[in-house]
Amino acid sequence: MPHVQKPHRRPVRLQAAVFCTRPGFSDSSASSRPPAAPSSSSSRFKCLTFETVKQLAATGASVVFTARDEAKAKQVREEIIKETGNTGVEYLVCNLASLASVRACADAVKERWSGINVLINNAGVLPQERQESEDGIELNLAVNFLAPFLLTNLLLPLLKANAPARVINVSSSMHTEGDIDFADLEGKNHFDKYKAYAQSKLALLLFTRKLARDLKGTGVTANALHPGVVGTEMTMRNVRGMNPVTAFVFKRTLISPAQGAETSVYLATSPEVAEVSGAYFDKKKAVPASPLADDKESAEKLWDIAETNVMLYK
Repeated sequence: MPHVQKPHRRPVRLQAAVFCTRPGFSDSSASSRPPAAPSSSSSRFKCLTFETVKQLAATGASVVFTARDEAKAKQVREEIIKETGNTGVEYLVCNLASLASVRACADAVKERWSGINVLINNAGVLPQERQESEDGIELNLAVNFLAPFLLTNLLLPLLKANAPARVINVSSSMHTEGDIDFADLEGKNHFDKYKAYAQSKLALLLFTRKLARDLKGTGVTANALHPGVVGTEMTMRNVRGMNPVTAFVFKRTLISPAQGAETSVYLATSPEVAEVSGAYFDKKKAVPASPLADDKESAEKLWDIAETNVMLYK
């Protein structure tokens, strides 16, 4: 269950995989401010991540985001600076389907910034058929869960050193359709794309809640969220596989990427949630998650498997 930490006197600054810092939440010197950072997969890049970065930048925050494609990242950076007037927007190249790339990204953060205050893990893939990452791991599991798991753990020292700090993981309401199939975690025996996606988002939520328990008393909070059913490129690819009537009805329920980014930005910036940890949010409200998200035994087992997969302590 969510727990409440004692209030801190220091203001909250931002750091996500968007990395950013916000006036009123950070030191007055722009050069001393650590960034906030959402990590992203480029299929959602100009959607959820783009809007999250833009909304954070619009507050005056210094923001660092990640992307696989440097040319696209440069173009998006220029577009956000033009729209917001905020020149404190930067990017790091990172392929979340590569553990080596995630490690290199974390190393780059440590080299350039002495602290992180908000880490937003906004990774998301939903491949149409079973695929594997560069490390030979099923792609949903690799990108949606293991990459955030590794990046968060590698950056925890910077978060703890700059508390109060926040970890924000973008999950999905589809986690309620999933369970953790420890006997076939990577779908080698039977693969269903929606079940694999749901499992990865449940895994992310189990990780979030265990992380919140482990971080109690450190000044670092960890929360997860459902952004809504957003009209991203990834969503629209799956709509194309529906029958016309279902697709028509489904598309009418979609929200815009700007709306989808609102809860991430709320959790990154609002003083209302400064002391909340281990919660699951939808539309900027804490809501019940699947009962499976509270399974501490599964969370411990999954953590051990993740540590082995990412070679956390190598």
